[in-house]
Amino acid sequence: MRTDIPATGSPVAPEELTTVPGGPRLRRWRATDARAVRDAFRAPLMERQAPEPVDDLSTAHRWLGEREEEWTAGRAFSWAVLLPGTGTDEPVGCVRLGSVERRHGTAWVSYWTVPAARGRGVTTAALRAVCGAAFGPLRLHRLELGHRTDNPASCGVARGAGFAVEGVQRGKLLWGGRRYDVELHARLADDPPAGPVRGAAAGNTHGAGHPVG
Repeated sequence: MRTDIPATGSPVAPEELTTVPGGPRLRRWRATDARAVRDAFRAPLMERQAPEPVDDLSTAHRWLGEREEEWTAGRAFSWAVLLPGTGTDEPVGCVRLGSVERRHGTAWVSYWTVPAARGRGVTTAALRAVCGAAFGPLRLHRLELGHRTDNPASCGVARGAGFAVEGVQRGKLLWGGRRYDVELHARLADDPPAGPVRGAAAGNTHGAGHPVG
């Protein structure tokens, strides 16, 4: 029996999330976000956040379709991150709960942010909001994520959202002919609350949680 497809009465993911006052808000991705998705994946290194290139509107729509399909099936939940006070509804980032496993109450977390929105604590605030949904309405117990060891900004986001370091996977990723180690983090539902966000690095990240973020 598959445990990644919710049965009747299973927890439902909230389609909208709020963060701290004046902070970003999150919502479910929409088909109308295709242009923003295409533009986001044009940023340097963003190609590492998807299993295939997202370089035109057609592939952006396919990316969005995959997010919708997995949400409907209950396998994963992705939220678009929106900046406050901009007067637009254009996403600047994404936080995703992937590989949702109901029996053990676990999920894999990934996130990315466009360059213009980095360095403001946006990603950390958004990740905290998703943790609240995971441990609240979705009733999960353990969230995991990983980032390259040469990506301290992404590590700052993870730590800022209360994820503890659990170890290193040596030579996990291969990019441009070079092997990269990956540092693993996890947060449990009964861990102490995350402390205040400190420093610009808490939001200065292009992504974590390869392959889909």
